[in-house]
Amino acid sequence: MIVKTNKKDSDFVAFVNNIDLTKTLSKKDAMKLDKLINKYAVLIFRNQKISDEQQVKFTELFGQIEESGVKSNITKPDDRRLSTKIADVSNIDKNSKIFKQNDPRRIFNLGNRLWHSDSSFKLIPAKYSILSGRTVSKKGGDTEFSDLRAAYDGLHINVKKKINDMICMHSLIYSRQRLGFDMTKELNADEIKNFTPVEQPMIRRIGMTNRKLIYLSSHIGKIKGMLRPDSMCLIDDLIEHATNSKYVYVHKWKKNDVVMWDNRQTMHRVRHFDDTIEYRDMRRTTVLGEERLI
Repeated sequence: MIVKTNKKDSDFVAFVNNIDLTKTLSKKDAMKLDKLINKYAVLIFRNQKISDEQQVKFTELFGQIEESGVKSNITKPDDRRLSTKIADVSNIDKNSKIFKQNDPRRIFNLGNRLWHSDSSFKLIPAKYSILSGRTVSKKGGDTEFSDLRAAYDGLHINVKKKINDMICMHSLIYSRQRLGFDMTKELNADEIKNFTPVEQPMIRRIGMTNRKLIYLSSHIGKIKGMLRPDSMCLIDDLIEHATNSKYVYVHKWKKNDVVMWDNRQTMHRVRHFDDTIEYRDMRRTTVLGEERLI
């Protein structure tokens, strides 16, 4: 296993070479990767022709897999093309047809183009995500990652004090509202309950590194104790700060890339590609978080 950082002396993003994720890794190698993801927040593995079963097995080395289902998207169980252990972040249906432009599933998935942290809208938010590029778009479709540790470090001391004890409300409903997508028109009352907002702290500290970070996401729709318009102005200012180019890595996908990231320490988003024409097959597995934050 050879590790090469994205930039000299950087602690954000590392390329991991001489490793085959299709093979069963030793406990020693898994522990080494766990230390690396805590340090670098994003790990890149090139040329990994991985199957669904192999991806699931690799993910389970780091903890329990988060099931992808009715609490994560609007796709009905009968319309799924993949196991519930795999989040389908592609633009194709179970018959391998590209979603039509007005398909609610396509519009819902446009939320992935907003800066977010996976499953911050759940009581126990996600730990790691692992995304494999089975078929990548020829133009566009890059994934950008923001380093929320460095973004926190770069805040003015007065801002740090102001936001230190803030509690944010997260829900998929909020992020989709930003797109003008009304989930209440697509789901019944019982299904909407799956997306009830949850409380998460604005500031987190990660155990292995003990670094503070701003826990941001487009899933935030309100700050507890503040008017919603004031909340959103502050959240947008913080996201603008955290996504300054000096805190961002842009991943240009190649076929069979696997990218692993720490949702506790990063935000990410996919960039535009012609999703009504180009076939893009991307499959994500997610490691469940270990505890509630509040």
